[in-house]
Amino acid sequence: MARLDGKVVFLTGAGAGIAKATAHACAREGAGVAICEITREAGERTEREIREAGGDALFVHTDVTQDGSVRDAIAATVKHFGKLNVLFNCAGGSSQDDRPVHEMDLDVWHKTIALNLLHPFLTCRHGIPHMIKAGGGSIVNVTSHLGLVGTVKPAYAATKGGIISFTKTLAAQYVEYGIRANAVAPGSIRTERQIARYENKDYMLAEKPSAAARERAVFQKLYPFSKGEPEDIAAIAVFLASDESRMLTGTTIVADGGRSSYLKVYAGE
Repeated sequence: MARLDGKVVFLTGAGAGIAKATAHACAREGAGVAICEITREAGERTEREIREAGGDALFVHTDVTQDGSVRDAIAATVKHFGKLNVLFNCAGGSSQDDRPVHEMDLDVWHKTIALNLLHPFLTCRHGIPHMIKAGGGSIVNVTSHLGLVGTVKPAYAATKGGIISFTKTLAAQYVEYGIRANAVAPGSIRTERQIARYENKDYMLAEKPSAAARERAVFQKLYPFSKGEPEDIAAIAVFLASDESRMLTGTTIVADGGRSSYLKVYAGE
């Protein structure tokens, strides 16, 4: 018997990266998966790949920062699959314009809050009533190791730290309904976006590389667990979605190769 047989999983941002890998992993474990993605082509591709592999998937075009869009996506998921058991809130990101507080454009702050923190609130707002009807379930929120430490990106860090507190609150409020809520805090994961932003640049080719660039190059050579793959986080998500993790709620699993435990955060990440 597969680990997620009979479960329905709603995944945000599942057109790429961690959420896409998680959608594939959940489908392989027997779950029906709702692919919630703002980029139609990417969402349809994930749906098609899962179906071609024998899984059950539904693409739902969704803007996770809009209450009505999230409400309709949840409703479409329940209409198609008949229920909802798991919320996997992964859509999010940071801005290159996330600057020191006194220099930041207010629009950058508002957009980061909406994408990273309002979004899981909205999916829970509309998804939890259906999870209660289903007899319980699991909420998995994706935060970041940067939500645990100070960083040069205050808006991103604030939202990711907020997710951790929000997750604990969900765990406390909905335990009586059999709903668990946990978070996973990835470090550097080799998603398409991260590869394009960092790995396609040779920091050491600069005539005078910055101290951060030199440290980054050394860091990547010395710490083999510093770079993860989307599948690494997907494996944790499947565990948290499954009944194997029934003793876990209100916790955050830090999956950053130990980085937040013993190393400083580098500028630019």
